[in-house]
Amino acid sequence: MSSAALIHPTAIIAPGATLGQGVKIGPYSIVGEHVTLGDNVVLHSHVVVDGHTTIGEGTEIFPFASIGSAPQDLKFGGEKSRLIIGKNNKIREHVTMNPGTEGGGMETRVGDNGLFMMASHVAHDCIVGNNVIMANNATLAGHVVVGDFALIGGLSAVHQFVRIGAHAVIGGMSGVENDVIPFGRVKGERASLAGLNLIGLERRGFTKDQVKAMQRAFNQMFGEEGTMDQRIEMVASDYSSDNLVMEMVEFARAKTRFPLCQPAKRSV
Repeated sequence: MSSAALIHPTAIIAPGATLGQGVKIGPYSIVGEHVTLGDNVVLHSHVVVDGHTTIGEGTEIFPFASIGSAPQDLKFGGEKSRLIIGKNNKIREHVTMNPGTEGGGMETRVGDNGLFMMASHVAHDCIVGNNVIMANNATLAGHVVVGDFALIGGLSAVHQFVRIGAHAVIGGMSGVENDVIPFGRVKGERASLAGLNLIGLERRGFTKDQVKAMQRAFNQMFGEEGTMDQRIEMVASDYSSDNLVMEMVEFARAKTRFPLCQPAKRSV
């Protein structure tokens, strides 16, 4: 334990915990024996960090968050799985994040610079990228993969094993049951693909020419001619030198348990 850590007298720090320089731990917070807190981590009051959990430097956790407690998986047998959280995250009130399980690689991983708003949930064995935003009450089921800069809207739910591509946006109150391509935008009670995340792309500095090329490729990939696989390979051939389009193509090629989220069928 670092002598430079500032610990409120009501906080409980287990003897085996490792605290970096400049750590601040507020009233009534609890830190378990297998926890590692990096430099300048801040735990506000009533935070619980347990399990085999590592939190990167500069991350700030707000009251009543529960980080690293046992997964909500009936198959979990107490295995020494891990939760690894990166640097400079903001983890707001009542957020829950769980470690991995034996059935999922024994590790849940959260990247850097994320914002996890009130009562959002990252379940066991999830892999969450950098600069991800999860709005209030957004939830990830187990084994979900979320790419960099994705935004998960409030009150939305992502089904287990689903992949969310980089720079994608999930509309509020959406139920996501299929993989969402990078740069995609989905919405709806049972979410459908509504186009590209044009506002997000503009905010992140993508050029108009880049966005136009992605839009043309998107229209071709989700058109009506041929099969999905045929359209993917046509896009790959036509845009082989476009790294952004090829990111969509490689994501689409790397099929897992679920198909790609598709545009809603037009009513006749």
